Amino acid sequence: MGEQHDLRRIFGQFASGVTVITCRNGDGAPHGATVNAFTAVSLEPRLCQVTMTRRSKACTYLSGAPFAVNVLAGDQVDTAMHFAGRPCVRDPAWAEGPTAPILTGTSATLSCRPWAEYDGGDHIIFIGEIVDAVVHDKPPLIFYRSTFHSLGPPSAHMTWAGSADDPEIGWFDAATSFTPIHLPHTV
Repeated sequence: MGEQHDLRRIFGQFASGVTVITCRNGDGAPHGATVNAFTAVSLEPRLCQVTMTRRSKACTYLSGAPFAVNVLAGDQVDTAMHFAGRPCVRDPAWAEGPTAPILTGTSATLSCRPWAEYDGGDHIIFIGEIVDAVVHDKPPLIFYRSTFHSLGPPSAHMTWAGSADDPEIGWFDAATSFTPIHLPHTV
């Protein structure tokens, strides 16, 4: 196997959510692209990152333009495929968002103003300032090993809440110290 194929397989080991990045094209019409290279960057200021291949039409429309990150819901595989270049039978439903067109029926939507963009090799890294965020009570669509998945039941018996590293109570700072937990050895 080739090195690029191997690297793609390794990247595929990381499960991610599925987003459609929406903006306006050169004629002002809504345009979208399915992207799983999305991440949170900062809470203050509120920033997120989208990485898009230079070959995509959306990449040319996104430069210096407002956009929305539409986090797809588990029942939106057809929408993901539509914006990945395999149109579904009916067009996805659009709505007007605070900064750019948005999709309906999503798990969450972030509306962004352009903040910065960087060279990312064969991709461009776009940083957006989040000006509006909406979350819906719908489980997200997951992408793992080149296949779409539903979230399914939680795999841990303990919740994140109450953890010393819980984002609701604050992340660890440089002064935090820990006392190791010693578990009994089992045979």
